[in-house]
Amino acid sequence: LVLLIIGMIMMFSASYAYAYYNQGDSYYYLVRQLIFAVIGVGIMFFLSFFNYNKLHKIAPIVLAISYLCLLVVLVLPGSEGVKRWIPLGIFNIQPSEIAKFAIILFFSHWCSKYYNKMQFARYSVLPGIIVFGSTALLLFLEPHYSGIVIIGILSVVMLYIGGMQTKYLGIGLGLIVGVVLILAVTNSLSYAMSRLDGWGQALEYTTDDMWWTTYQTRNSLYAIGSGGLWGLGLGQSRMKYLYIPEPQNDFIFSILCEELGFVGAALTVVLFLLLFLRGMSIAVRARDKFGALLAVGFVVQVVLQAVLNIAVVTNTIPNTGISLPFFSSGGTSLMMLLGEMGIVLSVSRQTDMV
Repeated sequence: LVLLIIGMIMMFSASYAYAYYNQGDSYYYLVRQLIFAVIGVGIMFFLSFFNYNKLHKIAPIVLAISYLCLLVVLVLPGSEGVKRWIPLGIFNIQPSEIAKFAIILFFSHWCSKYYNKMQFARYSVLPGIIVFGSTALLLFLEPHYSGIVIIGILSVVMLYIGGMQTKYLGIGLGLIVGVVLILAVTNSLSYAMSRLDGWGQALEYTTDDMWWTTYQTRNSLYAIGSGGLWGLGLGQSRMKYLYIPEPQNDFIFSILCEELGFVGAALTVVLFLLLFLRGMSIAVRARDKFGALLAVGFVVQVVLQAVLNIAVVTNTIPNTGISLPFFSSGGTSLMMLLGEMGIVLSVSRQTDMV
């Protein structure tokens, strides 16, 4: 809830100039995010009193729904060469967010059900290849490579904690590298390779084209640098005035750094770390394997996305379009995250923790 409140404040601060310029209403993104936040918190509290073991029965159904959504989005018109959203009038659904939840839920169900057999490849490697492979294929067609990376890491974490032998990690990594090489040779990764253009050159002037290619990342670094130790003050960012495209989304952390400085950014990272530690503590004390896997999966997803988002904003890795949990604008993501936290709370209620 602390992360959510800080995220709402920063989202409004980062978005009001962009919202006024593009929508004619400074509160456009704030109002939408508030609506999703209220709904999401309601879902969170409802699920916190829900018996998470009942999710065993619907895990395959949720996975099937995620496949359906990923298929539906492929037949709908795209935007800027990608197909990632299902429009539903006043808001859009992002199937990849549903897929993350479905992957964690399904593998928690599978690994807890067949825990004593997970040392065998047919119960660990084979389901991993089938479930992750089919999901990755649908995301590849969108294309949504950052979603593939996140879901791939989550799949490995869930299967490994669920009992898969270490030797299979090497086999799986080899298969992934082989598939990537084949796609690269056949020029099927042109969209992904375009994201590498300008990586590490944001502050270097080489050509005019490269200067504009690195425009977003460069201004993000300017924002982070100008924040200094204590920041310019809440609401005082300069780079949010149309220098960073859509500052309320993937690059919101750079606005946070500019306004709250290194201290504010460090405290935000600490909050994510505390969430991770609390989630691991809940997992260790869970009454069953299913609850432990759910807690691990959901908190790892949050922290993984936060780490990757911050890495993108600081130009540590190429721009991959990963949102910052609880901060970035996006209704589907926010409601799914809060629902996942509700399930973690449900696991926590059934432990001996005080």
